[in-house]
Amino acid sequence: MRRFSQRNSLVTLSDINITPLLDLAFVLLIIFIITTPLLEKGLELKLPKAGGRADPKLDKRDIRTVEIDPKGAYAMNKRRMRLDQLLAQLVQDVRYNPNLVIYVRADENSRMKDFVALIDACTHNGISRYSIRTEPPERR
Repeated sequence: MRRFSQRNSLVTLSDINITPLLDLAFVLLIIFIITTPLLEKGLELKLPKAGGRADPKLDKRDIRTVEIDPKGAYAMNKRRMRLDQLLAQLVQDVRYNPNLVIYVRADENSRMKDFVALIDACTHNGISRYSIRTEPPERR
């Protein structure tokens, strides 16, 4: 006579092992913690120092940041562009959002002609709201 019934041998495991799921969740969390600060960073620029007051708070959707590196290359949204490409994108963005403000981050060692070319092109296309970004003054 058998002590175990046929029914017990066919019973499936009804518990789910969540250890691999937790391992995966922790790995993804660590990846996001490491990569998030890298997403916020733009080009490595050394901005000029200037005194002054803080800017009024603006909605992030109303800001486009254009960066000029020491070699005169333009970048927007961490993507390098030629001046004509950059200008076409800015004109399109201003059409959709007339409250748009262009933040210009130019390295202190960049050439003035690259900065002037950007501002001149923006002015010729009706973009007159821009802000020149500098290092904040040191607090004493």
